[in-house]
Amino acid sequence: MPETARRIVLASRPVGDPKPSDFRLEEFPVPEPGPGQVLLKTKWLSLDPYMRGRMSDAPSYAKPVGIDEVMEAGTVSEVVASNNGKYQKGDIVLGRAGWQTHMVSNGAGLMKLDPKLAPVQTALGVLGMPGMTAYTGLAEIGKPQAGETVVVSAASGAVGSIVGQIAKIKGARAVGIAGGTEKCKYVKDALGFDDCVDHRASDLANRLKGACPKGIDVYFENVSGPVWDAVFPLLNPFARIPVCGLIAQYSATESPDMKYKTSQIFRAVLTKRLTMRGFIVSDFWGRFEDFIREMPQWIKEGRIKYREDIAEGLENAPPAFMGMLKGKNFGKQLVRVAE
Repeated sequence: MPETARRIVLASRPVGDPKPSDFRLEEFPVPEPGPGQVLLKTKWLSLDPYMRGRMSDAPSYAKPVGIDEVMEAGTVSEVVASNNGKYQKGDIVLGRAGWQTHMVSNGAGLMKLDPKLAPVQTALGVLGMPGMTAYTGLAEIGKPQAGETVVVSAASGAVGSIVGQIAKIKGARAVGIAGGTEKCKYVKDALGFDDCVDHRASDLANRLKGACPKGIDVYFENVSGPVWDAVFPLLNPFARIPVCGLIAQYSATESPDMKYKTSQIFRAVLTKRLTMRGFIVSDFWGRFEDFIREMPQWIKEGRIKYREDIAEGLENAPPAFMGMLKGKNFGKQLVRVAE
């Protein structure tokens, strides 16, 4: 075991896009587990867009990360020492150790993983929070019906990619919106979406209209901004809009210049009888048993495919995170902290 551990803390609150100076890499002594505790060594770290919100002290649904505190994150860790009868040395667990190599835990909130059932890092992706976000948001709010058109933004990402594939399983037509030719090709050819539109194209609205000749019945929102402007006029009566993320706004320093203003949106909500609901995955933890039963089976059957974008080493978490917020990742963004 190394003599020192490492962690990345929030050095300052970002103004606009996060920058390297907003993070600080520190070394600290590897802690010793006390009575009833375990020492965790991080193997995999999850990077997700919601973390940008935790870097801000604006009111939100969760407590922000404090200055000089370890950045928050889901992790897969190995138990390297244990004084807790529920966990043995060598156990692999899912937890929330954050951006650090080691952490002492009393065992609360940890979940054992079986490396024989699936690659352990999938507990941070397709079989974890992103997968369940897609599964529950689409099922509980989107409610796609056979023959309907489901559109999802950030379609090559950890959540969006799963949304479209589940829509296909449910018999709907899946249209993705992604950034760049390579991602759109992946969404169509590898994931099996019916179509995918490049949001970087100058004629996004016309391209999306062409891909959705019967309008949009379900729009799974991950982005907002100009993408929403292209989607909004295509929404059908009784369309459902699960609002999962607003990544285009997370680092904004002023109100976004969106074409469709509040009055127009509310008029459409009334006249088209739209259902628009924001959600956090924890709203639907009651569906976890359904999720963990169906998702592995769909993967086994080849009906759900996934992709991972892996950065190597804890020190590369900040650049990977900053790149993810700009769409530079391709698939679920992970950091391999240790073998």
